[in-house]
Amino acid sequence: MKLQQLRYLCEVANQGLNLSKAAEVLHTSQPGISKQIRLLENELGVDIFVRNGKRVVETTPPGRAILDIAERMLRDAKNLKQVGQEFANEASGSLTIATTHTQARYALPSAVQHFTARYPKVKLILHQGNPTQIAELVTSGVADIAIATEALELFDELVMLSCYQWNRCVVVPPRHPLLKLSQLTLEALAEYPIITYDFAFTGRSKINQAFEAKGLTPNVVLTAIDADVIKTYVELGLGVGILAKMAFEPRRDRHLRSIDASHLFEPSTTRIGISRNSYLRGYVYDFIEIFAPHLDHAAITAAMKERS
Repeated sequence: MKLQQLRYLCEVANQGLNLSKAAEVLHTSQPGISKQIRLLENELGVDIFVRNGKRVVETTPPGRAILDIAERMLRDAKNLKQVGQEFANEASGSLTIATTHTQARYALPSAVQHFTARYPKVKLILHQGNPTQIAELVTSGVADIAIATEALELFDELVMLSCYQWNRCVVVPPRHPLLKLSQLTLEALAEYPIITYDFAFTGRSKINQAFEAKGLTPNVVLTAIDADVIKTYVELGLGVGILAKMAFEPRRDRHLRSIDASHLFEPSTTRIGISRNSYLRGYVYDFIEIFAPHLDHAAITAAMKERS
């Protein structure tokens, strides 16, 4: 049994059982992958995949168990390398963060700036996606940590660390009627077309719940995956925007006005997700503490032990 065979096996599963795509990702040939998986099956004495001719069409019951173990073994192998790198060269390496557009654009820049100044030899990589995609990047080992607001808690493989709470604002063009209200209400907001986040993103469920509790149906005319797109279409007059308060910057967004909406919606919590089986290099602990100062090395270690 070789680690290479396990990598082939897991990549085939990651690519939806498509051998061609797996071969492309792994920079090898499809026949080579098929041969190595056959050799592994022969060694283990069971079929991992169901085949229809040359096509892999399904994972067998023992194959699912083998895949789980293979993923753990590959994570452990990665952890072994991380330990060696930690002591061989403490101040160089890479840190891959999976996060949403809002976090990458508005919450992370200061932390990234401080981190890169402290660790100039560490390559920092940001992957953006929706919360589910982000969590999967960490559980699959592609990313070291995930930073998002929703969906991370759905993944048992992740240790969750609460970072901070945030709420929302409503953005409108100058001289909009909503600006004349002494206090914004959901009833008043429901009278206008609304532009807000896509259902998979950034606390959208909190917005829906608030309107439903009042028996209101918001007229959501456009959804987007990031705040900048929402603001663009508000500027064009297509509706009023509901977005994270941190995403409104008065200097940059001078053609818009912000109305506090924190009294209308429940706050959301941004969290960091870490694979419970991962080994974190020292600079990963430092990045987390820079981003969320209350999460020092001891707090992170305690949380990971608690969930192990």
